[in-house]
Amino acid sequence: MTTAQKLILASGSPRRVELLAQAGIEPARLMPMDLDETPKRSEHPRSLARRLSAEKAKAALAAIKGEAGWDGSYILAADTVVCVGRRVLPKPELVSEASSALHLLSGRSHRVYTGVCLITPDKTLRQKVVDTKVRFKRLSGFDIESYLASGQWRGKAGAYGIQGIAGSFVVKLVGSYSNVVGLPLYETVGLLVGEGYDVHNRWLEG
Repeated sequence: MTTAQKLILASGSPRRVELLAQAGIEPARLMPMDLDETPKRSEHPRSLARRLSAEKAKAALAAIKGEAGWDGSYILAADTVVCVGRRVLPKPELVSEASSALHLLSGRSHRVYTGVCLITPDKTLRQKVVDTKVRFKRLSGFDIESYLASGQWRGKAGAYGIQGIAGSFVVKLVGSYSNVVGLPLYETVGLLVGEGYDVHNRWLEG
């Protein structure tokens, strides 16, 4: 990465920061965007992930308007949606919401969609939506109660983080593991490289 290139991550997620670091990428700035994530009527989960990632990126672009030194930055945003069929599961803050989600996921397959949006220095918008299929084991009441007590469900799409305790619930995963964590690395790095962000030079610096 040259000194002239700056990457803004329109997220405050520690997991996304860690995933970018795994790929040798360090954002110059974190800008969490607080948006209404309620699905629109009849909106497919894939479309929801695409729309929210774009809205977050555009909100970050609007927020830096007029800020000296940040014009011409790359802006990266993502949104992860967990669903059973067309039913989108929440990012719960209440135990009751998390419990309902875990009971629904128990013993069945679900899909995780992450929309990734990149706004380039010339204001071009590029997007990808990545789909991973995950199957959970049948969860016992004790599994659910103990997991809820851990607090690891809080604020996570579908009430779980695969990189934590809930990884032990996964029977089968088809697709990108990093997508389920919150940022599909293959596709994200591909977007950045394709738009001229010098990822590889950053590897040499490391």
